[in-house]
Amino acid sequence: MITLFRNILRLLWRIWFYLLFTGVIVIGAPVLLIVTAKESWYPVFFKVAKVWAKLILIGMGFKVKKEILQKIPKDKSFMFVANHTSMIDIMLMLVVVKNPFVFVGKAELAKIPVFGFFYKRTCILVDRGDFRSRQKVFKEAQRRLATGLSICIFPEGLVPEDESIVLEEFKGGAFKLALAHKIPIIPLSFYDCKKRFSYTFFSGSPGFLRVKIHPQIETENLDKNAFSQLRDSTHELLYKDLVLHQKN
Repeated sequence: MITLFRNILRLLWRIWFYLLFTGVIVIGAPVLLIVTAKESWYPVFFKVAKVWAKLILIGMGFKVKKEILQKIPKDKSFMFVANHTSMIDIMLMLVVVKNPFVFVGKAELAKIPVFGFFYKRTCILVDRGDFRSRQKVFKEAQRRLATGLSICIFPEGLVPEDESIVLEEFKGGAFKLALAHKIPIIPLSFYDCKKRFSYTFFSGSPGFLRVKIHPQIETENLDKNAFSQLRDSTHELLYKDLVLHQKN
């Protein structure tokens, strides 16, 4: 009986998430249409997106707790990477990072009603199974970086179906981009997204979303062919940190 009651509450809570997720976009659509009309207005859109993300996290009963190991300079471009475990990873990234950045995300998300419309207008889309699509990402990222923006990629690519996996293997795209454009990498550990709001429907609960922002990893003096070493060392850093956090 208790389990049934909990599942009913979780069902209502999940439904509330989708209503909130879509509702805030619909209500804010006139503003979003204006701030996405010109690419030069992207920094303004980024501020609006941060408000959207905060409203969803607050509305779901989540409270963000940050541990910052290095203050991020505002006048520099970075490659932000983090572990990917939940739908709320996007909102959490928007809330904790102040530097305006552009997501590189899978093209399939553009099919989501309402959200997908603005997603296509503001993010760099990639079809990981299409070589030409991956090549276009490099050119588009270069163009965005030239305007002073940063880039954000979840290098696992997809959320692992097996929730026991701490950190899936990283794809190389984020690290090739960072090396090609000589921008530092800033890894972030998302500790609680899987626990709070995983893809298992009858699971999760309100509570803290703890994040650690690690010191930047320099790429200035690395050869462009060193991406596999950079990828593996970044993966090891996040993996060890996530495992240590689980033990504590």
